[in-house]
Amino acid sequence: MAFLKLIRYKNLLMVLLTMIFTKYALIHSFLKETYLSHLEFSLLALSVVLITAGGYIINDIYDIETDKINKPNKVFINVTISKKNAWKSYYLLTFFGLILGLYISKNHNFPINSFIFIFTIIGLFFYSKFFKKLPIIGNLMVSSFIWLMILQISIFEYIKVDNGHDFVSYINLHKNNSFRLSTVIYTFAFFAFQTTFIREIIKDIEDINGDLKLNAKTLPIVIGRKRASKVAFFSSGLLLIFLLIVLQFFQSDMLFLSYGIVLVLLPLLYFMYLLWTAENKKDFSKLSSLMKVIMLFGILSMLLFAIN
Repeated sequence: MAFLKLIRYKNLLMVLLTMIFTKYALIHSFLKETYLSHLEFSLLALSVVLITAGGYIINDIYDIETDKINKPNKVFINVTISKKNAWKSYYLLTFFGLILGLYISKNHNFPINSFIFIFTIIGLFFYSKFFKKLPIIGNLMVSSFIWLMILQISIFEYIKVDNGHDFVSYINLHKNNSFRLSTVIYTFAFFAFQTTFIREIIKDIEDINGDLKLNAKTLPIVIGRKRASKVAFFSSGLLLIFLLIVLQFFQSDMLFLSYGIVLVLLPLLYFMYLLWTAENKKDFSKLSSLMKVIMLFGILSMLLFAIN
C-alpha cells in the first residue's frame, strides 16, 4: 500500500480516466475513423501512467527533507521504502514506459512522436531536481506535462503515415469534424493546464514553511504569500472568463450548460472566494483539494460529448 501511495495511485487513475475519456468520449464522438486500436491505446495509456508514476517517485526522492516538514505523515522513502529501492522503481517504471512509447511511435511510422516521451522523462527529472523550487518555472512545467498528455492522444490519432494515409489527406477527408475536435481538445488542454497551474501555486503556498527552511525559491517565498495568492486569484479569474466564453457556445445545449455552471463554474467561484479569504495552511490545503474536484468535474464533462 505504501508503494501505491508513493506513486499517487489516485492521481494515476485520474490520468488514465482523462486519456480514456479523450479517446472514447471526445475523439470517437467527432471522427468515425481513428488510427489507434484498442490495444495500441492501452499501450499508450500504460506508457503515460508508468512514466507519470516514475515522475512521482523521482519527485519524492528529491523532496525527502521538505516532505519531512510539510507532510511528515506522507513520507515513504527511507521510512517504508528504502531510497535505493525507490531509485530502482523509478528506473524500471520509466524504462518500461519509454519502451512502450517508442514502440507505439515506431508502429505508427512517425518516430518524431518518440521525442514526446523522451522530453517528458527528461523534463520530469529536471523539474524534480532543479526547477520545482524556482518561481513560476516549475509550476509551468507541471502544467505543460498535463497539457501535453491530452494533446498526445490526438497526435497519435491524427498522424499515421501508413498504407497511403498521411496527416494532410486525413485532415482533408475529415476537415469539418477535425477542426471542431481540435478546438474541443485544445479547450480541455487549456483547462487542464490552467487548473494545474493554479493548484501548483496553492501547493507552494501550503508548503512555504518547509521550502523556506531548505532555501527554496518558490513563488510565495520570492514575492510573499499574499502576492502569490493574488497570482492564483488572477489566474482563477482568467479561467473563469475562459469558461464563460466556452459556455457561450453551448447556450442551446441545456445539459452541457447546466453541467458547466453547476459543477465547474460555481465551484470555481466558491474556490475564488475561499482563496480571497484564505490565511493558513489548512485553508490552502482545502483549496488544493477543491481545485482537484473542479479538475475532475471538468474532465468528466467529456462524457457529455459521447451522450450528445
